[in-house]
Amino acid sequence: MLTVNEIFHSIQGESTHAGRPCVFVRLTACDLRCTWCDTAYAFSDGRKMPVGEVVAEVGSYGCPLVEVTGGEPLLQKEVYPLMEHLIARGHTVMLETGGHLPIDQVPPAVIRIVDLKCPGSGESAKNHWPNLDVLRAHDEVKFVIRDRIDYEFAVEVMNRHGLAARTAAVLFSPVHGVLDPKVLAGWILHDRLPARLQLQVHKYIWGADVRGV
Repeated sequence: MLTVNEIFHSIQGESTHAGRPCVFVRLTACDLRCTWCDTAYAFSDGRKMPVGEVVAEVGSYGCPLVEVTGGEPLLQKEVYPLMEHLIARGHTVMLETGGHLPIDQVPPAVIRIVDLKCPGSGESAKNHWPNLDVLRAHDEVKFVIRDRIDYEFAVEVMNRHGLAARTAAVLFSPVHGVLDPKVLAGWILHDRLPARLQLQVHKYIWGADVRGV
């Protein structure tokens, strides 16, 4: 049984799949409290659903791309059979995880988006660094960047672990409404980084505080 905050059909706003129609399965609960968190409503609100019911609701949208997110989805053990069933149904499955829990048991076909925490989040001490040793070529690593300190942290981690060469993308995402994307773009261009500037497309389409999109 899963505790599900919401299931909805929208445009993927992040990752290299930004712009694609996608079904989102947002699971309830998170054990991090990032300063810039935009989904605090998922900390506790949710309804109990069997895995089969979640899979059926996802299937009702007729959309091949699915993202399992949160909250922190890996806190719920039933997330693993959920991902396996979605893959078996022919979906392309993405997992957005906070980077502080092990990802080595995630089914191999799943695209893992690992959100490593920078100092500005207040949670960088909880990064589970062994995750970087088990990344696959189709995985992506995301850094949410609040300021120059976060940027320099992300650059150092990216370079030290060779993330650009080992993953599909390294995503640098400015904290919406805090760090001007033009500033972050300038830093990336000046340093000739092999990183991808990521804007939260859904927030530009529907607004920063709209749920279910």
